[in-house]
Amino acid sequence: MFNVVIVEDEMPILELMKYVIGQNRHYRIVGAFTNPFEALECLRDQQPDVAFLDIEMPRMNGLELAQKVNELLAFTKIVFTTAYANYALDAFRVYAFDYILKPITPTAIERLANRLLLLQTHAAPVEQKGTPVSISCFGGFEVRDPTGALVRWPTRKTEELLAFLLCHFGQDISKWHLIDLLWSDMTVDRAAHNLHNTMYRLKKILKECEIEINILKTIDGYTVESVPCEYDVQLFQKYEAAASDEHLDVEKAEQLCALYKGLLLEKKDYLWKVPLEVAFSKQYEALTRRLIDHDLVKGEWKSAEKRLSAFLTVYPLHEEMNMALLQIYTQCGYLPKAEKLYSQLESAYRRELGVDLPWEVRNWMQKATEGQNR
Repeated sequence: MFNVVIVEDEMPILELMKYVIGQNRHYRIVGAFTNPFEALECLRDQQPDVAFLDIEMPRMNGLELAQKVNELLAFTKIVFTTAYANYALDAFRVYAFDYILKPITPTAIERLANRLLLLQTHAAPVEQKGTPVSISCFGGFEVRDPTGALVRWPTRKTEELLAFLLCHFGQDISKWHLIDLLWSDMTVDRAAHNLHNTMYRLKKILKECEIEINILKTIDGYTVESVPCEYDVQLFQKYEAAASDEHLDVEKAEQLCALYKGLLLEKKDYLWKVPLEVAFSKQYEALTRRLIDHDLVKGEWKSAEKRLSAFLTVYPLHEEMNMALLQIYTQCGYLPKAEKLYSQLESAYRRELGVDLPWEVRNWMQKATEGQNR
């Protein structure tokens, strides 16, 4: 069951949303607000899985509220609700998980629940042995202590410093590089002072939370020498270094794909993460493609369908993967499934991108439908 918070400034609409969402067995409403400022005060304690945000609100609109939610709660999924479709691109710039046009219907809420459940199913964490400490960098940034509690960072720079070091595990990072990344707008002396203080705060909170991330001072900077558990980015980097084009370790590839919950440090606006984000996204896509090819060679169509569905939960508008799933459906004689997927994709393109499906997809679907009906 997903914990839900609703923020809607018009009380009649809020009551309707509470009724429609509350009727769905997959949701538990833990907060409902007409005032976005009141919602922000309660969000940290409520830790919702999903936040339904109206876009057009006085004093603080939904897009502004989403930015603040992203800063507070890395793994809360933002779902915008609005009567206007022209906000779609703005919504996805603040990492919206979905975008629902009013009036809210039970069908839309159920569709969202299915997306959340599918993402949850394919995001099972690596089994940790000997310690419940966990670190996640895909789909957000989350560190949990030995009690399972989420670590709260004293400052944004403390969090960003650790995120950068974990994304470069084992590398000797120059302090000048860190200064340039995190405090480029300051004088050298002041930036160096901030780095020293931030590193002190980081080590202090890790010690207080009993998380044994060993950050060593080197001649010219810092390096993460050891961590108390294996984590997603580290495992992706290890696999990439050891992988060969000739051999596919199916079990390891499946484990890695299950760890990929979304973009690297999603909702974090760190400029330095962009090339890493692109590289990991390509790695995830390549692993998924190889696993699908492996399934198709063995004739395991159901397995290939599940892998494609998991991928499209993260990248719902990916043209080639949608085409691959359409082809599987038509080849297996599942024309109703193909037509449903095509209809959803067509609506998503218009709603979220404001354009029609590419001609190649429309032409292929027309021919496939004609072929099935002969």
